[in-house]
Amino acid sequence: MSRVTPDQPRRPAAEVAAGARPTGRAGPAPRVPAPRSGEPPRGRAPLPVAAGVAALWAAVTSWLPVTVVLGLAQLSEDAGSLPGALRAGLVGWLLGHGVPLETAAGPLGLAPLALTALAVWRLTRAGVHVCRAVGARGNRSPRQALTVAVAVGIGYALLGALAAIAVGAGGLRVSPVRAGLTFALLAGLAALVGALRTTGVWVLLARRSSGVLRDGVRTGLVAVLLLLGAGAGAAGLAVATGGGDAADMIGAYRTGVAGQAGITLVSLAYAPNATVWSASYLLGPGFAIGTDTAVRTSEVSVGALPAVPLLAGLPRGPVDGPGAALLAVPVLAAMAAGWLLARRLLRVAAEDRAPVGWSALLVPAALAGPVAGVLLGLAAAASGGPLGGGRLAEIGPAPWSVAGVATLVVAVGALLGAAAGRTLTRTPAPPRPTAPPPRRAEH
Repeated sequence: MSRVTPDQPRRPAAEVAAGARPTGRAGPAPRVPAPRSGEPPRGRAPLPVAAGVAALWAAVTSWLPVTVVLGLAQLSEDAGSLPGALRAGLVGWLLGHGVPLETAAGPLGLAPLALTALAVWRLTRAGVHVCRAVGARGNRSPRQALTVAVAVGIGYALLGALAAIAVGAGGLRVSPVRAGLTFALLAGLAALVGALRTTGVWVLLARRSSGVLRDGVRTGLVAVLLLLGAGAGAAGLAVATGGGDAADMIGAYRTGVAGQAGITLVSLAYAPNATVWSASYLLGPGFAIGTDTAVRTSEVSVGALPAVPLLAGLPRGPVDGPGAALLAVPVLAAMAAGWLLARRLLRVAAEDRAPVGWSALLVPAALAGPVAGVLLGLAAAASGGPLGGGRLAEIGPAPWSVAGVATLVVAVGALLGAAAGRTLTRTPAPPRPTAPPPRRAEH
């Protein structure tokens, strides 16, 4: 029976076809004309434009802070000017990217790692922004991620070469070619990290890698962070103990309150370098503050030092007495990383009601040693460099020594910590198979 009432007369089919839709029913989505071949979709920026803007913004946001800090550092009653601050900012900016400079006093290559970390962070964000601008977010395309990284690297390399030319016109000698290559390598790697995360390729790589490799890399990274944290704590305690000498060094510059604030900020820019040196000191290889010098737990031989506040925390002699407990800090950090590995694997196994084999536990713990060695060796190489000619031509730890000792210490400590965590943690028993119910006898 039809449900049409006099108040709702039946409409003819021609009227319905004319475009009147019944209420409550979803009509077909409106068609959007497809873009012509070769024409980028609307709302997406061309790759060169997006990469150029992102590289320029990363350069400005990493150059401006160092310009302000160095401008304060050279500020006094009769010195300091805006052109001088801009030139000093370019010099510090190049130095923070690892570009060596040739001065009248010798080569200058001691990079402030705080500025390096700031530049790497901004370049990583540049890779993220370019991926979003060109519409590559979540497409899981390794080719697109690599293309974005190369484009950002090229744009940043041009800016680095221009900065080198501008600094060279002021009297310092710096190679524009080397500056461009260094900037391209740093920007390309940092932007690639951001592009891999934004496109989702990072998730694909993690899923395709073995679980043992992921656990080993994670444990090695945790051990490195714990070692660097211990190094930062030891360096901060040493500087705080020698705070009087550091204050005298800052006051000796006689640059006023603003100038002393700038000198303090410059010292803080080298605080990550001091953290790596302190971690190397705890590991055993130590570091050098000049040619034919050594700062180790077993030996401290330094000569005349520059008036740098961070150097006020250098140890006065070899470690003895209660201070010998510092030698156990790297091993304890590695054991903590191994313990955390065991706890995590046991927690996952408890959720899956499956036992954890010794091989699945000890192999990642042993793999954490080479991972930590590579990371700490690279950090040691980045934290050192010349600070002029003469006896200050060698500053920082020896990368190969740090890498070798860190590999051995972290591998042994992680194995001990993982074994202790596996032994001392109660593991759940696997579930017993349930017996089938007895069958009833048929009558």
